[in-house]
Amino acid sequence: MNRSVDSPPPDLLRLFEPIRADLQRVEDAYAEHLQSRVDVIPRIGRYIQSSGGKRVRPAVLLMASRLCGYAGERAILHAAVVEFIHTATLVHDDIIDDAEVRRGRLAAHSQWGNDVTVLLGDFLYIKSMSLALTENSLDLVRLLCDVTLRMIEGELYQLTKNGDIDITEDEHFDIIRRKTAHLFAGCAEIGGRLGTSTPDQWEALREYGFNLGIAFQLMDDLLDFTGDAEALGKPVGGDLREGKVTLPLIRLLASEPTARSLIARIADEHTATRDQWAEVTRLLRQTGALEYAQIRARDHALAARRQLAIFPPTPEREALEALADYVLHRDR
Repeated sequence: MNRSVDSPPPDLLRLFEPIRADLQRVEDAYAEHLQSRVDVIPRIGRYIQSSGGKRVRPAVLLMASRLCGYAGERAILHAAVVEFIHTATLVHDDIIDDAEVRRGRLAAHSQWGNDVTVLLGDFLYIKSMSLALTENSLDLVRLLCDVTLRMIEGELYQLTKNGDIDITEDEHFDIIRRKTAHLFAGCAEIGGRLGTSTPDQWEALREYGFNLGIAFQLMDDLLDFTGDAEALGKPVGGDLREGKVTLPLIRLLASEPTARSLIARIADEHTATRDQWAEVTRLLRQTGALEYAQIRARDHALAARRQLAIFPPTPEREALEALADYVLHRDR
């Protein structure tokens, strides 16, 4: 059976089956809250929504809430809130990176221009907080504000390191934690707080999401060198061409200083010939830099799984454990 362009990959469809109906309700809530008298807002919002996405973040929130015994409307609302935050980040990232393609289609700013789409991103951020406030739970609003601020700090920090081939591993992980891991952590913790769970279980879910997010981003780093452009929905090698030096390259430069001039040239010129790219990928394999990044991703995925031991065995716990495994083996 053919899979529609906006469906998650088959492995995710299986993992998300227990919350499939809830994920659809999140999609419906997302579309409902995009409505505005300014027609361009829902028009761009529908375009972004129809371009697909894995919906991992709202799924983590929904599954964590189920794990803690909650399956009500508040989980749907907060899952829509985190999807608004994530979408806003993607919109702004594409503008900053001048990325023409997102998920196999023209990025929103390529269609409507930077001025309109940067304001749409602002609209999505404010809408997310407005929705969260309707629940009258200041603790969760504070958590979401903290996560959003960390993400914006991460984006700013990454910009200061753009084109810097001397970026350290610690600096790169700081960016990952801010840009990606804290939102995953927030999703898992919010899900737990909605249910009947203890503070120790909140912390375990937060650490689960945090480690899952790091593993997820490390695999993104890897896929930029090893993935298939059609499956990824964007050109391979885009990070380096945008001046982003990620973990595989940091490891390569530490073990093979002669690669420095090649990496610097590509990052500076924002382009690479076929021969240059072939040499980069050869060196990454030869030095074990790709394997090193894979091992670091695996370590964080295993750390995520270990956090779930505080919960009794249930189908929801099994799904969250399996999600950590999926992250390590995904191809997009």
